[in-house]
Amino acid sequence: MCWSAEADLVAGVGVAAVGVACVTRARRVRDLPLAALPLLLGVHQMVEAAVWASGGGSGPATLAWTVMALPLLALWVPAGVLCAAPRSARRGLTVPLAAGVATAAVLAYVLATRPVRAEIRGHTIGYVVDLPHAPLLIVGYLVATVGSLLLSGDRGLRLLGILAGAGALICWASWRLEFVSTWCAFAAVCSVVLLGWVNARRAR
Repeated sequence: MCWSAEADLVAGVGVAAVGVACVTRARRVRDLPLAALPLLLGVHQMVEAAVWASGGGSGPATLAWTVMALPLLALWVPAGVLCAAPRSARRGLTVPLAAGVATAAVLAYVLATRPVRAEIRGHTIGYVVDLPHAPLLIVGYLVATVGSLLLSGDRGLRLLGILAGAGALICWASWRLEFVSTWCAFAAVCSVVLLGWVNARRAR
């Protein structure tokens, strides 16, 4: 997520504040799950600050971070997009939602039955989980999250999908190199885009 405990904590507080603004400004109940996404991402980053502080390992903070990152987001994003999408786009969103449900179910089972640990690697943290059929799960995760945004039928959410896809590629590359984690920056940018989306919906 971020390159240090301090960066995670500061970014998490900032992103969570954007999330509070999104939730309070949302005018439709159907928009609330997506409006609350920055709040979830902010809490997620603050949890990782606790992972840094504990030196990694397999403690409660590590498990909480992994649950939020894997099964929860795989289900939350496509469900939120389906709620907020125009009626004309909802039929096409059943595939990302189904991918999210299936992926989240497998990931939740894995986290309930297998150990997960965090390893501090320079300026990034590696989360080690023994995932069965990992390539298939990654595809399902991306279809559920990025795919649902791209198929949302909403210009603002499509932009968010493009940013999330690009951010995933860049963060994956930097993580593989064990250089520095940059996802917190993308989370902040995506949260601001979501705030703009909420404000546009409010204006309409």
